[in-house]
Amino acid sequence: MRGPSLAVKGGILLAAVFVALKFVLPLLTAPLPMSLIYLYLFLTIIGIVVYGTLSGESTEALLGPIFRFLSGEGIGGAVKSARLAVLVLFPLLVGWQTYGGLAPNTQPPAESRTIHPAPPGEFVGLSNPLPNTPENVMMGTGLYAAYCLPCHGPKFNGNGAASDGFNPPPANFADPGTIAMLQESYLFWRIKKGGVGLSVEGHPWKSAMPRWEVELSDDQIWKIIMAEYAGAGQKPRTWE
Repeated sequence: MRGPSLAVKGGILLAAVFVALKFVLPLLTAPLPMSLIYLYLFLTIIGIVVYGTLSGESTEALLGPIFRFLSGEGIGGAVKSARLAVLVLFPLLVGWQTYGGLAPNTQPPAESRTIHPAPPGEFVGLSNPLPNTPENVMMGTGLYAAYCLPCHGPKFNGNGAASDGFNPPPANFADPGTIAMLQESYLFWRIKKGGVGLSVEGHPWKSAMPRWEVELSDDQIWKIIMAEYAGAGQKPRTWE
């Protein structure tokens, strides 16, 4: 008894990759933007095609069923009806997705929008325990370059090499409306817990910010915060 064809196996693998990136990964870390998911799916397709075209026999096993399905050659009955449904529904699906992404949305969110939701109680009132010395700022700058620069950029303006792939984009620390309006304890919470640590009211702005509590110690996070304020030319907000 023959098992599933190579084309069917490739389709199952592609669907599994999509489900893992779209629904499973956000449970473990931050959600990925769709542009990045599409890129991973494209790379998966390339891998399937390369694997399936290593020989003439495997090429026919992979591409033959696809070409016959698209051309309608040698098929009939239920398969022919399925072919017609795919050829009609696929363009409609692409058009619907395009329209949904471009059409203006005037509906309010399901919950109240809060750009800067209150941090959990354990982070309220925290202050940087490290002295703001040139040595600590220098060490924080090095850690920023290693962990934060790809997204937030060398000029601390959110224009890093990877910033175009994220929606919402990485924060622009040089903007007086961002970290200059926040206390250091808030930044400590956001760096430590990342996008997945946001409360429900912050979800309209849920970001792909990783949670760095495993890779970075508390002292390293505080030094990064020093470097961010120094590099952006800002000072943390204080309560008089």
